[in-house]
Amino acid sequence: MARLRVGVLISGRGSNLQALIDACADPAYPAQIVLVISSHATAPGLKIAAAAGIRSRVIPHLDRHSFAGEAGAILREQQVELVCLAGFMRLLERSFVETWRDRMVNIHPSLLPAFRGLHAQRQALAAGVRFSGCTVHFLRPEFDCGPIIGQAVVSVHPGDDEERLGARILKVEHLLYPIVVRLIAECRIKVIADKVEIDGCQVPEIAVLNPQGTLSTSFSPTSS
Repeated sequence: MARLRVGVLISGRGSNLQALIDACADPAYPAQIVLVISSHATAPGLKIAAAAGIRSRVIPHLDRHSFAGEAGAILREQQVELVCLAGFMRLLERSFVETWRDRMVNIHPSLLPAFRGLHAQRQALAAGVRFSGCTVHFLRPEFDCGPIIGQAVVSVHPGDDEERLGARILKVEHLLYPIVVRLIAECRIKVIADKVEIDGCQVPEIAVLNPQGTLSTSFSPTSS
């Protein structure tokens, strides 16, 4: 079976790009990265693409319309079937997003729909949440919106700052993104009424508490 042809859009370091490249290195993985597009010529992720022998293109995001035209042309030229945003820090033109509807995914460092936009970790810490994490979702024209495909959760630790929480989230981003791309490549994902259904999805029957503690003997999960 032919592997799904993936294009990756980046703006910076490319750590999620590296995670996807590592997954694609397995011959049994059902996707391959055929193109990397960067909005910045100095993005470290371009070196990652070069080291993996992946074609790359720098397209400055001077305005949304010109970026959409040039990026769309090369994505079509390379017969890309799925676009993955991996640290792409620009808002895309509405028509471009609609062209790739349900064929373009993004990863965001929060449990959407909470904490959209920039500084998601700062927002989470300011809100005092006990859990944070990341979300992979299909893109919609509105910022950080779209049908949610998968999420990964991390605990917020006492004394966390943005850097420590962000590093913990990044680790699970690197686990989640390749899983989602595999599910898409295996045609196990459908979008119905703007919600994602996953064929054969296994949902863990695990309850997680933060903080953990000993429940009193008078408490039972069915108590009202």
